Amino acid sequence: MKQRLSRAVFRRRVFVIFTLLIQIVLIFFLIAGTGKYFRYTHWILNIISFFVCVHVLNKHEKPAFKLTWIFLIMLFPFFGGILYIIFHLQSNPRRLRRLMAQNRKDSREAFYLGGDHLPDLVSAHPEFGPQAHYLQDYAGFPLYANTRSEYLDSGEEFFYRVLEELEKAERYIFLEFFILREGMMLNTIVSILEQKSRQGLDVRIIYDDLGCFLSLPADYRQRLEQNGIKCYVFNPFRPIFSSLQNNRDHRKIISIDGKIAFTGGLNLADEYINAVDRLGHWKDAAIMLEGGGAWSLTLIFLQMWNLQPNAADDYALFYPWKDSPCTIQADGFVQPYADSPIDEENVGEHVYIQIINKAKKYVYINTPYLVVDDNLLSALSLAAKSGVDVRIITPHRWDKWFVAILSRSYYRQLIKAGVKVYEYTSGFNHGKTFVSDDAIATVGTTNLDFRSLYLHFECGVLVYDSNTVQAVKEDFLRTVPISHEISLQECAHNAFQRIIPDVLRIFAPLM
Repeated sequence: MKQRLSRAVFRRRVFVIFTLLIQIVLIFFLIAGTGKYFRYTHWILNIISFFVCVHVLNKHEKPAFKLTWIFLIMLFPFFGGILYIIFHLQSNPRRLRRLMAQNRKDSREAFYLGGDHLPDLVSAHPEFGPQAHYLQDYAGFPLYANTRSEYLDSGEEFFYRVLEELEKAERYIFLEFFILREGMMLNTIVSILEQKSRQGLDVRIIYDDLGCFLSLPADYRQRLEQNGIKCYVFNPFRPIFSSLQNNRDHRKIISIDGKIAFTGGLNLADEYINAVDRLGHWKDAAIMLEGGGAWSLTLIFLQMWNLQPNAADDYALFYPWKDSPCTIQADGFVQPYADSPIDEENVGEHVYIQIINKAKKYVYINTPYLVVDDNLLSALSLAAKSGVDVRIITPHRWDKWFVAILSRSYYRQLIKAGVKVYEYTSGFNHGKTFVSDDAIATVGTTNLDFRSLYLHFECGVLVYDSNTVQAVKEDFLRTVPISHEISLQECAHNAFQRIIPDVLRIFAPLM
């Protein structure tokens, strides 16, 4: 079975890579083949590159992306402008943008079926008002009070709680993940899903095609649907040069009856629960919501599900408390949120920056990658310079060598500003958590890198004045003693060793 799976996956990958190579060769010969008219071609392509640079400079986009493309065009003026056009203009995201806007409009009232709790938070904790107002009134993700949250500090704990709650499902189960990989974790969960489907439950899975490009066979969707599980493969990876291929669904959501929901850093693969040893001990984090906040994550899932052709669910039909109100007691407030690269509003980044800027005592951060733009770099540095205890834990063992080099290239600047940077020495730290001042925390899917912050679909949960905030803090403090603090001397590389990170930084937005 494993051999057949490997062969199927390999054939698909070879086909895609071969098709991309053919496109590169054809573009090269198309331009090189104009040798007879080289003088005219040279001027035409340089003029195209000039106007592309003007377009890039005036585009509403992060300066780092602009700088990268302008650098490429200056480096290859004969080819750079055409490359940009091929990469960006053959894909038209307007239809997707229109669909997403319609889905947000159609679901807006459903988010408030449990009431508006923002005035309660502002009355009790006015210092949280600006953050909560931004997410609710502008980004469209309301605050919830009637929610119990539970912080899960490992993949093993997450897996145990998920299995426990899946068995209790009565109406529907929705899953959305970036990576699925067959093994003990995924197969156990799918077995329960098949059983629940046979019992008449509405079972759905969304998975990202590129995220599963190396882990699932091309017919996995058909296999799930044959067993009664509805499936949506997000943004199928096609062998064409297209900027739309960068927009991946990096969210991780499980919703059970709209009453229980999970999100966090974990995908459904065995390394996340340490059933296999890939990079040493895999450290991760998730959060479970019971109550109104779980309904919010359910709607975020349905917004994505309804991007499919002919999918038009009535959001209110899935509301679990139509006959009686939600009676879950909570010790604080939660605010689930989502981020989309299509609407040009960087919700995940804004959540992080507001936490950093409002910190008075400390900000503790877990992130697997540390490849940030000037906004976040300045916010972190300024907080540390202002006397805030800013600490960041990254992995010591990395899954991508070039990201490791890039991440470490930021250490020197941050440490000079007073930020304490640690590397988790036992293995790979994949958690994405922020906690500040014993008052606010967020657990979600957004890494501190360009792809997560600006190119991927992401989600998370902001927690205010809850016991979960303390749990996130305690987990971080337990991790510090088993992590290595990076000193400024360790960052003092010679000039040659700095060249590679400096070059890679130029291309960081494209990585």
